[in-house]
Amino acid sequence: MATMTMVQAIRSALDVMLADDPNVVVFGEDVGYFGGVFRCTDGLQAKFGASRVFDAPIAEGGIIGAAIGMGAYGLRPVAEIQFADYMYPGYDQLVSGAARLRYRSAGDFTAPITVRMPCGGGIYGGQTHSQSPEALFTHVCGLRTVMPSNPYDAKGLLIASIECDDPVIFLEPKRIYNGPFDGHHDRPIVPWTGNPLAEVPENHYVVPLESAKLFRPGTSLTVLTYGTMVWVTDAAARETGIDAEIIDLRSLWPLDLDTIVTSVRKTGRCVIVHEATRTSGFGAELAALVQEHCFYHLEAPIERVTGWDTPYPHAQEWAYFPGPERVGKALRRVAEAR
Repeated sequence: MATMTMVQAIRSALDVMLADDPNVVVFGEDVGYFGGVFRCTDGLQAKFGASRVFDAPIAEGGIIGAAIGMGAYGLRPVAEIQFADYMYPGYDQLVSGAARLRYRSAGDFTAPITVRMPCGGGIYGGQTHSQSPEALFTHVCGLRTVMPSNPYDAKGLLIASIECDDPVIFLEPKRIYNGPFDGHHDRPIVPWTGNPLAEVPENHYVVPLESAKLFRPGTSLTVLTYGTMVWVTDAAARETGIDAEIIDLRSLWPLDLDTIVTSVRKTGRCVIVHEATRTSGFGAELAALVQEHCFYHLEAPIERVTGWDTPYPHAQEWAYFPGPERVGKALRRVAEAR
């Protein structure tokens, strides 16, 4: 086992797949010679050559369109969108092309593409470098949507995504690239060093898609969350002393519904936490599913803690970010409801 950051784990996954499968190619803005804006592809072009790891123009529609064509004709492209906020020019290619290709061709063609996107806030990126657009992808049938919360899952899920014959949106919470973030921005940064989830095999392994993870066992209530918010919620549970069971969804869609239902039926209470805006956020779908499958087990209303329905602010970043104080208040309300 090696100790890796999420950046190193993602790079390791790409390294393994480039070595194992000659059909895998990696491309995007600045991913080649420069090694990516977050260094996730650093050194890969020098190792595998400019025909396997290469730069693309600043044209997200072209990046996704090219990836679809590559996938349809036998390659397994991994395309990087530099920030998830930049995905919108390529969104039509994803929805009308990648997601529909198998259906429209009656199975003659598929789009086995993986689209990597750094997402979320916490780095003072402002409104155009901090968005969490996962709900835009989970809404589209034909797309898979994944978001890891730690290095071990990041590598295993990325390898599984590249090997999958469906188009996969692989969202990477950039605030936890180099360490777990508990939401306390005024405290020293904690690195991944020493965290058991940073112990990552250097060879090939997969974390199955559609599998949620029991991150923290508990009996008082269930928290459904993913990405950076796994660590924020864990901090809130510890600070409030509430025995919360935390489910790290990992795969947002398709969803591991069995794990969710088992937990909520056990605890009888549910809090949903995500960083994206509240209205029509993925948490609304989760609340609906819990209500449908666990109604007679619920002892309190389902509660959501999310970002606000505004552009992600720069000057008021931590008023927007769902920190441990706001999450903790929700945990208390739901745990104490009678």
